[in-house]
Amino acid sequence: MAGETILVVEDDDDIREMIQLHLTRDGYKVLEAADGERGWQLAQDRLPEVVLLDLMLPRRDGLEVCRLMKQEAKTRHIPVIMLTAKSEDSDIVAGLELGADDYITKPFSNKVLLARVRAVIRRHKEGLLPPDTEVLRIHDVVINPGRREVLIRQKPVDLTFTEFAILHALARRPGWVLTREQIVDAVRGSDYAVTDRAVDVQIVGLRRKLGVKADYIETVRGVGYRFKE
Repeated sequence: MAGETILVVEDDDDIREMIQLHLTRDGYKVLEAADGERGWQLAQDRLPEVVLLDLMLPRRDGLEVCRLMKQEAKTRHIPVIMLTAKSEDSDIVAGLELGADDYITKPFSNKVLLARVRAVIRRHKEGLLPPDTEVLRIHDVVINPGRREVLIRQKPVDLTFTEFAILHALARRPGWVLTREQIVDAVRGSDYAVTDRAVDVQIVGLRRKLGVKADYIETVRGVGYRFKE
């Protein structure tokens, strides 16, 4: 797996050098940026396999860099792992809403850092797809995992990786309730730590994009969510 290029955007020299050291020892090629503007330029010019992105940055903050990356066609596919010294839900939720793939709260161990990098690379090498590739047709919604495409009345719906995976997990078993923990397991794997609030925000974003069909995603209070039978 090693050999991929990782872009580290971090303004703290000691943290950036520590990350660079451990990634290099693990066989990765490392690009470094000490501010958001430089990080955004390197992401466009070098197209790394993963971006490790601090949120508190000079010139452009991490959320702005993430937003730009997910809006630009050539960088949209690059996984972003947020690095944040804050543990408040609002920071995590804001990044996930913008399309970030994962987050690590400082201080973090090197083992955790490397595990998260390997996991996000593995998911993207597998094509950003859930294991089941059968096309689902439910009501007037068509979900095609092979193309990572969702159509409602033959019109495409633009979903993030997480939104698509949540919709697919729910739609595979209409009427079955999935807890938030089961949703996280289906989307990210059982080793992924996330707050209930972050899952709820992803559901809000998914419903918003489904528009008039938002009620297909039903809330089961105190339990989780299900796709309408």
